Amino acid sequence: MKKEAILYGVTGLVVGIAATWGVAALSVNNNNTGMMNIMGMHTNTATDSQGMMDNNDMSMGQMMADLQGKTGDDFDKTFLSEMTMHHQGAIDMAKLAKANAKHQQIKNMADDILSAQSKEIDMMETWQTDWGYKAMPQSHMMSH
Repeated sequence: MKKEAILYGVTGLVVGIAATWGVAALSVNNNNTGMMNIMGMHTNTATDSQGMMDNNDMSMGQMMADLQGKTGDDFDKTFLSEMTMHHQGAIDMAKLAKANAKHQQIKNMADDILSAQSKEIDMMETWQTDWGYKAMPQSHMMSH
């Protein structure tokens, strides 16, 4: 009887681990398409409503891939460019949250995001100028 209880326990543990792994894999590996689309960073190559890709449409996976193998100025330029786009997506989402969220906590967080991300974009654009890198036209300064 004791061996049977151990067998059931081990089987339950294995099934539990497999179920947890499966749910986690689905949650992590779905590219968060809904959230990414809201940020303007589409995870596929579908065209926008006007029939052409927006230059800002890029998945996080593509951003990470673009950094691979780069070092020095090449890394810094790419990092600043893509991080600015990423932050701009957060700003765009925060604006939507301020206008549409039900809970004040989300609206308060949106205010914090707008403040922090705007400051960081300003900082990155200053660095781009100081270091002779091309400034990014999609920055929040052009969206105001």
